[in-house]
Amino acid sequence: MRRKLLTALVSIVALAIGLLSLNLAFGYRPALGLDLRGGISVTLRPVEGEKYDKTSLDLAVERIRERVDSFGVGEPEILRQDDAIVVNLPGVNDQKQALDLVNVTGKVYLRPVLACSGVITETPATTTTTPGTDTGSGSVPTTVASTTSGPTVDTASPGPSRRVSSVPPTDPSGTTTVSTLAPTSSTAVSTTTVAGELPFSDPTQSQVLPTRDGRRCQVGPAGGTGEVFSSDSARERVIDGGWGVTVDLKGGASGEGVWNALASQCYNGASTCPSRQLAIELDGQIQSAPTVNAPSFSGSVQISGQFTKSEAAKLAQVMNSGALPITLKAEAIQNVSATLGSDSLRAALIAGAIGIALVLLFMFLYYGRLALVVLAGLCVSGALIYSATSLISRFYNGVLSLAGIAGLIVSIGVTIDSYVVFFERLKDEVRAGRSLRNSVQRGFKAAFHTILIADA
Repeated sequence: MRRKLLTALVSIVALAIGLLSLNLAFGYRPALGLDLRGGISVTLRPVEGEKYDKTSLDLAVERIRERVDSFGVGEPEILRQDDAIVVNLPGVNDQKQALDLVNVTGKVYLRPVLACSGVITETPATTTTTPGTDTGSGSVPTTVASTTSGPTVDTASPGPSRRVSSVPPTDPSGTTTVSTLAPTSSTAVSTTTVAGELPFSDPTQSQVLPTRDGRRCQVGPAGGTGEVFSSDSARERVIDGGWGVTVDLKGGASGEGVWNALASQCYNGASTCPSRQLAIELDGQIQSAPTVNAPSFSGSVQISGQFTKSEAAKLAQVMNSGALPITLKAEAIQNVSATLGSDSLRAALIAGAIGIALVLLFMFLYYGRLALVVLAGLCVSGALIYSATSLISRFYNGVLSLAGIAGLIVSIGVTIDSYVVFFERLKDEVRAGRSLRNSVQRGFKAAFHTILIADA
């Protein structure tokens, strides 16, 4: 029994020292929240009367997070509360800058691709389709690697098996150099960006936009929106042995009519779509750019290629959101000054230090040398709490708020209370005539149940 307790004690102390050393060595420390660091909090809500669904809100949260991360804001906090989105931006003091960061439309645009940057290797791919159906299939692993966003994809026309190639003739070295985003003569190129990273979407003119894998493509004005897709119809599926996406088209001129007008332009390689690719763009980023190999589609579309399951699920989410876009407006903007946050932090730390000092003074006066055990236990507990808080901030974007510091101070009280329960039980055992060693073992067993219930 003694060896078991000693092993547990040494293990806990070693864990506390090891974690604290790790955090200090790598410079990890708790990230401070908005109320301690200062910054701006923006509350966004959908425009009143507009139809939307949970998928649209979730995707808006993700897009805001991507835009904020691209700007480099440290430890942002982005929360969805029912139909509202709260964005806390520590360290940001400019309201206009904050509004620019959270300015997402949640609207999906369909835009013909004019050109993309990069060098690609020509490897024609073979696609197999079923006669009499409108589908998209066929992986083009390297043929259009530099002209697609994320996984390479291809849509194939109905009819028998055929070979397709979506690149211009190769040069003698066996590679194809794609044009470097030269603007067309008829449209100006827009490159307005936030922090030089994610551009603002302007569907009325040609733009150079980033893809999800870091490349850049020049796209023309939008010829349609994600509203051509039927609501909640996009699904990730296994297509021809690989992951892809199927989505239903709405009927009529606003659905199939819009999609097929764009598909016809890209299939024929018109001047408005020379690459034969149709970009699916969301808030200034190209989510995917499938090559169109059919002049028209009926009922549904399949997009296949070198997708992983998560990439296909992401694209399906984007297309579902595009079918029911959401428009957010800033409902409230709250400034928290850095000075106020610093004062709050200082006050909290002083209050905690005074509280700990008073409690330890009481323990020394009441329990004498036993209070050294309390002091050692508080050091181990403090090291574990600090390390856990630092690691949560580092790897899970957790932040320490004023309420969190109050919670940590209360946890110190709970720790000391546990010692008091044990010491009082120990005194009872000694008064009953038992030896100190026997009293320690019996007292701990009896006190542990009480401590567990009280802490819970």
